[in-house]
Amino acid sequence: MSTATPPRAPSATAQDKPAEPTGSTGPTAPAATNPAATPAPPVQRSAVDWRLRFAMLSLIWGFSFLLIKVGTHGFAPFQVTFGRLFFGTAVLAVAMLVKRDRLPRGARTWAHLTVAAFFLNALPFSLFAYSELTIPSTLAGICNATSPLWGMLLSLVALSEDRPTRRRVAGLGIGFLGVLTVLGAWQGFSGLDFTGTAMALLASLSYPVGWIYIRRTLAGTGSSNLSLTGAQLFVATLQLAVVTPLFTTLPTSLPLGPLLAVVALGALGTGVALLVQYGLVAEVGPTTAQMVTYFIPVIATAAGVALLGEQLSWNTPVGAAIVLAGAALTQTRPRRARPVPRGNRQP
Repeated sequence: MSTATPPRAPSATAQDKPAEPTGSTGPTAPAATNPAATPAPPVQRSAVDWRLRFAMLSLIWGFSFLLIKVGTHGFAPFQVTFGRLFFGTAVLAVAMLVKRDRLPRGARTWAHLTVAAFFLNALPFSLFAYSELTIPSTLAGICNATSPLWGMLLSLVALSEDRPTRRRVAGLGIGFLGVLTVLGAWQGFSGLDFTGTAMALLASLSYPVGWIYIRRTLAGTGSSNLSLTGAQLFVATLQLAVVTPLFTTLPTSLPLGPLLAVVALGALGTGVALLVQYGLVAEVGPTTAQMVTYFIPVIATAAGVALLGEQLSWNTPVGAAIVLAGAALTQTRPRRARPVPRGNRQP
């Protein structure tokens, strides 16, 4: 899943994406206010150390691909996605009630949320579910790790303030070299299901498309991250509620294993995970919180091999390491020059 980091609010835009993408699971909501104009409230630290919460978030999102695979053993992909969104929305709705947060207002805001819900939730969640009908969960998790690469590539075109550097361009090239390594390009992609792999890569591309859209349209709405994300998941749930009956039939049974997988995927992998991530960003900042991206494919691979018995050839972990190295380079920023003291300025 592609993680989403609640952003700092710059003067012109309200999101850090795609400059700071995070793996695969949820939407990114723009910051509600400009910190330069509004003093930030003191951060309330959790009783649980942030490192433990970071590890928990990595595990939750890393296991999401295994849960998708198990869910598709009993339900159609659209049904898995609908269940995931339903239970994820329920968790955020409870959180909003506890915090007495309100839904966003304004038809324009809801129209933008409808587009964001499609690209950040309905489309990628469905594509990953369909892809895992024919490809291992390990490969889906690694494909998800390409999201920062797509994000950097798209941001160079769509965001004028996101300038390329040699290091970032090199990271882009290295990352896609890693993708070719994972797919076994030198073997002519033999033994690879092209359709399933293409769906997983398209899902990872969908996230930065949504991030850029949010960055351009939902700045300064006056709503909180929780409110915008809850509304976005709610809209995505409605989208799947319309689509699912058109392409699937009601299941004749509710097998326990797949049912529990879907519930866990929604409640934990979408709802609780987003709440944990927001807390991490508030406490340690988006740069540290986004590092969870680089643990997700490792955990997804380990879970798929250990629990599902999926086969792992040498090029999969090697290629994944190259992908992550390239993704890390694409997220680097040039250092800002320190201001020179007046007394030391040259005439």
